Order: sequence, then structure tokens, then C-alpha cells
Amino acid sequence: MSETPTNTLQYRVDGREDAPVLVLGPSLGTTFHMWDRQIPELVREWRVVRFDLPGHGGAPAEPFTSVAELGDRLLATLDALGVQRFGYAGCSLGGAVGLDLALRAPHRVASLALVATSPRFGTADEFRQRGVIVRTNGLEPMARAAPEQWFTPFFAGAQPAIVDWAVQMVRTTDPACYIAACEALAVFDVRGALGSIGIPALVLVGSEDQVTGPAEARTLVAGIADARLAVVPGASHLAPVEQPAAVTDLLTEHFSGIVQETGGLVVPPPRVPPVPVAEPAQAAPEAEPAEAGRPDPYEKGLGLRREILGDAHVDQALADDPDGAFQELVTRYAWGEVWSREGLDRRTRSVVTLTALIAGGHREALADHTRAALRNGLSPEELREIVLHAGAYCGFPAAETALRVITRVVAEETTPPA
Repeated sequence: MSETPTNTLQYRVDGREDAPVLVLGPSLGTTFHMWDRQIPELVREWRVVRFDLPGHGGAPAEPFTSVAELGDRLLATLDALGVQRFGYAGCSLGGAVGLDLALRAPHRVASLALVATSPRFGTADEFRQRGVIVRTNGLEPMARAAPEQWFTPFFAGAQPAIVDWAVQMVRTTDPACYIAACEALAVFDVRGALGSIGIPALVLVGSEDQVTGPAEARTLVAGIADARLAVVPGASHLAPVEQPAAVTDLLTEHFSGIVQETGGLVVPPPRVPPVPVAEPAQAAPEAEPAEAGRPDPYEKGLGLRREILGDAHVDQALADDPDGAFQELVTRYAWGEVWSREGLDRRTRSVVTLTALIAGGHREALADHTRAALRNGLSPEELREIVLHAGAYCGFPAAETALRVITRVVAEETTPPA
């Protein structure tokens, strides 16, 4: 048994070296210890590799920008261990990594178990707001909310020590890595690519899971050709912790199909060549290039506008424009041409935008761009400094009005859910 940090992912290996490999991926905010109660049974047949997310469990705080990047780090870690083929089970964000690997590296994944997983986790706005809350308040709000999200009320009341352990896992996570994971989940969407997965899959979900529940599990089963559903009674989001025996039995049964009499792995040939993970795409009318030989910046602008202002705001703006001409103009030139330039980073562009809006007295747009500024990494303290500075050059009446707007929006965006 060994526990070794690497320059890729921190990991732990249990079981004999000549056994087939089973990789276990954790949920956001947890460590590889969430699988502790499965290990004694699993190591009877497998060499189990568990990994920590960056900044979790004392792992190096090296944020990742996408689920695919996390998958690449995992593959590099397994390469260093000499592991080429493996079974994979992941919970929540760990399950998203499994979906990514099944799409981009199906030749390496023998079989797949997706625990508390969805092809699309909530909405981009939800995860970006979670990042704003963590950036402003630290991880304490997420830690306090974890027991309710992860466990059924009965289990939480009966197992206070496990609940305390779970809260501490969140508290000791690196905030920047947690925020980066939220940003990665905000853009993760493989709904359109599920049909390309040709790997046998077990979709396992707790019957009481309110985060990624049975509805999301059924979406996976409907989209993946060779998938079956297992609903674990009396379990919420962290089913491996809450119902360890039931989860272990299901994993053992599922992955037993990849072990030959010789102890090797049977890797079914993928039905299709490896494909990239599908990124969320927004439908928009095709337009002629703005200039001959130059790509139309509309799609780039629309994606950036959604990322910074949020889907809800952009959807409402598009709906309020009867013929779409004005919104197309704003999207193409303000966002596709100006905001997307590399000369200034997003934080700086937010500072410039807020100052201009304060000077112009544009209160509604100021509210929208205050939300954007929080998402771009500006703190409430920095926003107040912008108002003070703008007051000296744009006039104190304009700054006073802006302060009221910004204070209201900051309270709305940074107050943790009750």
C-alpha cells in the first residue's frame, strides 16, 4: 500500500500489484477517503487506485480549467504508474471525469460506473454563483451545506462523526481549486455525446439524492447504449459513504465482468473512434462573415457573453429583442470584438466597464456588470474602491447612486443560501 503525491494528481494505491486496476474518482469537496468503506472488499480482486482532486486532501493546489484537463492529469498519473487499461468508478465530479474518459479515451476504460453523476450538472449560472460565494465568503458556507446535500436526514442525525468528517473535508479544501472546479462544471455538458459511449456502464444513484438524482441517472441510461440503472434506497448524494455495503456489492458485480480467469482486463472495442467531449453550444442564426476572409465573431461573442453575464440574463435579453437585430449587434461587436480581445484581462475590463457605467448613470447595466465583475474575480472590497475612485472623477452623486446599486447586487450574489 502506498500514498504518493505527484506533479499530476495525488493518489493512493491499495491491493496487489498483479491485479486488474480499478480507479475511483471523488466528488467535489471530498477526498479519496470517501471510498474507504469499499476498499476492504474491492482489494480482494482489484488493485485500487484512488485520486484526490487538486487542492483537496492536501493535494497540490493546481487548479484545472476543465473536466477534460482533469482527465488528462489522471491519465498522466496512471501512465506514471504503468497502468494502461482500467475500470473506472467516479462520484459526481469524479463521474464527469469518467464520462470524459469514455468519450476521449475509450480504449483505456474497460468498464464504467457513474455514481451520482449527470451529463449536465445544474446550470452554468448556479456553479458560477457558487464560485462567487466561495470567493467572497470562503468555503464555510459550502461546508455548512454539505451534510444536507450529501446525506439523508436520518443518516446525518445518526452519524454525527461522519457528518463532522464531511464538513472538515470541505473546510480544508483550497478555495481557488474549489472555484476552478465550479467553473469547470459550469461548462461541462456531454448530453449530445452520450450516444458515442460504447463502454459498459453502471449508473448508480441514491433514491434520495437531491443534487443529481434519479432523473439525471435516467438521462444517462437513456443515452448510453450499454448502461443499466441501480437506485440505492436510503441514500443521498454520497451513496458510497451512506450505504457502503450496497454500493460495494453493485460495483463488485458490475466490474466482475472485466476480469478474466487470468486476472487481466477485457477491453471491449469502442463502437466509434474517440471523440472530443461535447461543449455546450447555443443555437444562433448563421450570419455572413463581418468581413471577407475573417471569421464572424458572433458565436465567440455569444459564448463569452453567456459566460460572463450568465445564461439567464442573455436569454432574457434575446427574448426582449423582437427581431434580434440589436442583440446581434451587441453580441458581435461588444462581446465578439471588444471583450474577447487579449489586450486586457477580464478583471480589468470589468473595472473599465463599471467606471463607464457609473459615469453614464446606467443603473440597470451597472447591476448586470456588477454580477459579471464578481464572476470575473473582483471582490466586494475592490468594487467599493472602484466607486470611491469613480466619485472623484465622475461626480459624487453618480458614485452614491452606483454604491447603492453595487451594494444591493453584492448582497444578492454573495449571501449563501439559507
